[in-house]
Parts: sequence; structure tokens; C-alpha cells
Amino acid sequence: MASILIKNGSLVTMDASNSIVRGELLIVDGKIASVGGGGHSADVVIDAGDCAVIPGFVQTHIHLCQTIFRGAADDLALIDWLKKRVWPMEAAHSASSIAASARLGIAELIKGGTTCALTMETVNHTAEVFRVVEETGFRATVGKCMMDKGDEVPSALHEQTAESIAESLALLDEWHGKAGGRIRYCFAPRFAVSCTRELLEKVAGLARERGVMVHTHASENKTECAMVESETGMRNVAYLDSLGLTGPHVALAHCVHLSDDEIATLEKTRTNVVHCPSSNLKLGSGIAPVAKLLDRDISVSLGADGAACNNRLDMFTEMRTAALLQKALHGPEVLPATRVLRMATIDGARALGLDAEFGSLEAGKRADVAIVRMSGLHATPAPEIVSALVYSAQSGDVDTVIIDGELVVRDGKLLTIDESEAVKTANVEAEKLVARA
Repeated sequence: MASILIKNGSLVTMDASNSIVRGELLIVDGKIASVGGGGHSADVVIDAGDCAVIPGFVQTHIHLCQTIFRGAADDLALIDWLKKRVWPMEAAHSASSIAASARLGIAELIKGGTTCALTMETVNHTAEVFRVVEETGFRATVGKCMMDKGDEVPSALHEQTAESIAESLALLDEWHGKAGGRIRYCFAPRFAVSCTRELLEKVAGLARERGVMVHTHASENKTECAMVESETGMRNVAYLDSLGLTGPHVALAHCVHLSDDEIATLEKTRTNVVHCPSSNLKLGSGIAPVAKLLDRDISVSLGADGAACNNRLDMFTEMRTAALLQKALHGPEVLPATRVLRMATIDGARALGLDAEFGSLEAGKRADVAIVRMSGLHATPAPEIVSALVYSAQSGDVDTVIIDGELVVRDGKLLTIDESEAVKTANVEAEKLVARA
């Protein structure tokens, strides 16, 4: 593994003091060896003049399996979006279409500065996603979607409870901790509407027993919330909590519609919330109470969701949108740029329970780093570099990306993925999938 020296950049560390350092970043054996100072040497030297050097983005809610559904499920509310478009397309996936979808998604994520994702896949072929994560050098916590009930669920997605558990455990045993810890497994029951109480209770117990995360959706849409309350007599978060599906190892995507009691439960249990602002707007789901959650010291990180309900997997868009939404509701002082950048980096790592390993530029941490050019027309001038990153920068400004000390993007070009081949294959597989759906 080559040592890497990044010099002349502004090091936006995201450490506890939000330090911004002018100097060198030295990477040795996959880890950050030194932050600041000068006079170092390395096998590879990168000049980051006019650039921000940041921790790689950590997206905590992604669906790689849906990348090739981009543009095929637009302008629908959540439940119709699922039943009419997304579930039939997920049911039509083959091993080759899943792999193509994951490769296309990871290419977009990496090229936009995202170095790690928490991703929920579909019911079938999840091993293909793990293989693509491994070969592309990406960092991910991946879960097989679990679905053992629900109206209008295609037969290919409707599992038997025991089989869903068994397949999940087999994937966990095979993949958790592989690639030097770059790959991890999580349990991923889709949401309360598509999972039996028995499945959710077993997942709650197994996750604690095996020491892995649970990643699910909660309280995204008013119709979904009404369905859960009708079936269980409880609000969504209260129901999940009653089954043991809250806690610091649990990530709940969306949490748009929460009662005060549910917010208190999230605070008490230290459950992680994942905010997906663009997806929530596009599906017409609403605006999550992010400012209120943060005021209660509840963990909130960011995710683009999937290309089927966002159309792009761009953390710069999510940061900007998250900030603007809360300002529109609560005033311009709410959710300042530094807070949003923390949500996109160290807070995402913390939601995964991995903030001691990555998420900030600190000596001893794994070297997950992005270099962002700040010299574009849309980003000039940039007197406050963090504000420029959140409000001005775009994914096309990303120049270099390093994951686990390995270069995966250099001069804006993917190094571990053939971009043109990924696009070509995705288009071919998308056409085949639509014909099957």
C-alpha cells in the first residue's frame, strides 16, 4: 500500500473542535499518520492547492439496488410508489441487474465524495452487492431487505419468516468484517408495514446477540403511519420500541412524522435518525423535525435514499437542502453550515458505531478522504470554506477520493470502476429489467 501525502490544502478536520488546518495530511498503511505540519515525504504526493480536504461523506440511508430504477418511478406518493413501481421492479431483479445497479450507484457515490454508506438492498441477490462493494474498494454496511407480509407484495419479495432470518444470518456470517473491516452487515427489515411482529422481534434479539446494526424505515409518510397505527394500535416509533427495535445500534430512516412522545423515546434510547431531505420532498412525504431532534441531542445523519426517489446520490445536494429546509421553518440561524457538514461526516460514522475509525481527519483513523476543488465559478470566492462546501460546492468539484488509504478517484476520474462500462451495462440491464417487470 503506497503512502500518500496531501499538501497545500485546507484540512477541514471535523474533529471535536471543528479545526481547519493549513498543512499536510500524511497517509501511511491505510491510516492518517499526521495532520498539519510539513516536511513529510510519501510514495504519492497530491497538491491540494485551492482545495478543501475533508473526511469522506458517510451516507446512512441508500438503496443501491434501486439505482437502475432512476426516472422510472417519478411523481408518486410513497405507498403507490412502492406498490406500482418499486416492488415490481425489485421483484424483477436478476443477479446481473443487481450487480449493475450497485456498481452504477457506487460509482456515483464515490465520484461525489462519499466513501461509506449504510445501504438496504432488496430481498434477493444481496450477495451481488457485497461482491461489488468489495471489488470497487467502497466502504459499506449492507443489509438484505426483509419482507414477510404486506398487501400487493409481489410473490418474489414475499418471504417466509424463518427463511428471511436464515438468509440474513448466512450473509452476516459470510460478509461481516470482510475486506479488513471495510464491509459490514446489518439487519434490514423494510418497515413495520411489510414485516410481521415475529420477524421484527427476532431481528431485535439477533442484532443484539450478534452485535450488528438494524436499518429500517419509520414514519416517512402519513399513510404509512396510519397503516401501522391501524394494525398495531401504536404509533410507529412506539411500536418499534415495544419490540426492542430502538437503541444506538438502530438507524431509522426518515422520521418525518413524529409525536412528542416518540421524540422522547428516540432521545431516551439514543436511536439514530437518518434525514433524507430530497427524497422526502420528491415523494411529498413532508419535512422531518431535524432542528427539534438536534435540540434534544438525538443523532441525525444524512442520506440520499435511492435513485428511484431522489434521482441522484449527491451529498452536496442533501447538505444544502437539509440546511435550507430548516431555515425556512425556523429562521436563518438554524442548522449552520458546520453542523450540516458534521451530519454528513462524523455524525454518519457515529450512527454506524464507527466514529473511532473514520469520519474525521485525525491521526490514527482510517484514511477516508475527499479533496474538493474550491476554484469553480460557483464556489468563488470562498471566505468561509465550510459554508462554501455546504452552500456552493457541487459533486463535480470532487477531485480525489481515498478509501482505506487507497486512491479510488484521481483528477475526477474513477480508478476502481470503468465508468463508461458501468453506464453501458446499467442501461442494458435496466432495459431487460423493465421488460421482466
